[in-house]
Amino acid sequence: MSALLASNLYKSYASGKLRIDVLRGLSIAVEAGRLTLIEGPSGCGKSTLLSILSGLQRPDAGSVTALGQDLWRGDNDAVDRFRLQHTGFVFQGFNLFSALSALEQVMLPLGYMGMTRAEAIDRSQAALVEVGLGDRIDSRPAELSGGEKQRVAIARALAKRPQLLFADEPTSALDAASGQVVIDILRRVAHEHDTTVLCVSHDPRLVSHADRVLGMEDGVILNDRKMQSVSGPEKDGNVS
Repeated sequence: MSALLASNLYKSYASGKLRIDVLRGLSIAVEAGRLTLIEGPSGCGKSTLLSILSGLQRPDAGSVTALGQDLWRGDNDAVDRFRLQHTGFVFQGFNLFSALSALEQVMLPLGYMGMTRAEAIDRSQAALVEVGLGDRIDSRPAELSGGEKQRVAIARALAKRPQLLFADEPTSALDAASGQVVIDILRRVAHEHDTTVLCVSHDPRLVSHADRVLGMEDGVILNDRKMQSVSGPEKDGNVS
C-alpha cells in the first residue's frame, strides 16, 4: 500500500473575477522509504499539491489517503493531530525563531507531542548529531550559515520521527555546497529511516539523487520517472 495516495484532486483560487485552476484532477501514489521529487515550472501547482498532501490546505475536490487514513474526511482538528503525530516539514525559509538555540528549535514540537523535557533533549540532540550539527546545539540562527539553518530545520522534523517528510524548495536559498549536504541528508533519511520523503524543487541536482521524479505542468502530472541510481533513470512512463 502506498504511504500517500491522492485521487482526482482539484484546487482553484479566485483572483478578482477570474477563477484560476491550479490542480486539475491530479492523482498520485507515493511509496514509503523513497525520496520522491516533484519538478515543474513556477505556477504549475507543485507547492499547492504538497500543501494538500501534507494536510496544510484542503482540496476543493478529491481525496488524500495518508498512511491508510482518509486525511480530509475529518475536521481540521483531526488533520492537525495527524500532522503533529506523523509528519515533518522543511521549508525554503527555514522558519526558525531568532531567540532560540538550535537545540531549543528542535525541541519545540516535541513538547506538543507530550514528551518529557528529558526525552525531548535526548531526541533533539540525536537529530542534530545526525545532520552534522552536534557541536552547534547552543547556536542561535544569527550565528549559523544558511546551510546550517536548513539542517536545524531538518533536525526539527527528524526529531519527531515522522513517517512522512515534506520539503518545499529546501535548497533554493543555499549555495552549491550547502545544498548538496541537504540533498544527501534527505536521501539518507528516506532510505535509512524508511521515511516517505516528498520534495518540491527547481534544483536540478535533486533529480539525480531522487528515487522517483514526477514532472508536473498546468496542474497535472505529465511524466513519472523511476531512477535506478544517482547516475541515471530506470524507465520513463506517463501517468494519468
